[in-house]
Amino acid sequence: MRDAGVYPAAMSTPPDPLDPLLDRWAQAPAPASNLASEVWRRIALTESSDRDPEGFWTAMGMWLVRPQFAALFVICCALAGLFLAQVRVTQREREHSALLARSYLQLIDPLLKADPAAKVR
Repeated sequence: MRDAGVYPAAMSTPPDPLDPLLDRWAQAPAPASNLASEVWRRIALTESSDRDPEGFWTAMGMWLVRPQFAALFVICCALAGLFLAQVRVTQREREHSALLARSYLQLIDPLLKADPAAKVR
């Protein structure tokens, strides 16, 4: 069995370069004299920016950065576009059907062309 207290010089570990940095970090600086007022000023600034309209757009941008919400936004925009296109197509079909009905009525009853009141309808 070896003697636990005796190590060769080649086996010694080098000093850790983080030790001086950690020693400096352990010494906490004294808080500033106006710390409480600075904290309340930052809170007030944050609350006022929440009511700011630019804050709304910033919040929307933060939501849209997430892939799930961005995909949901794109899907909603695509569905809204399809809905508006369908409304427009339906309106055109209704106008076309009314035009066909009028021309059919004029074809059946040629007296409708002569009657000015029938043209207004």
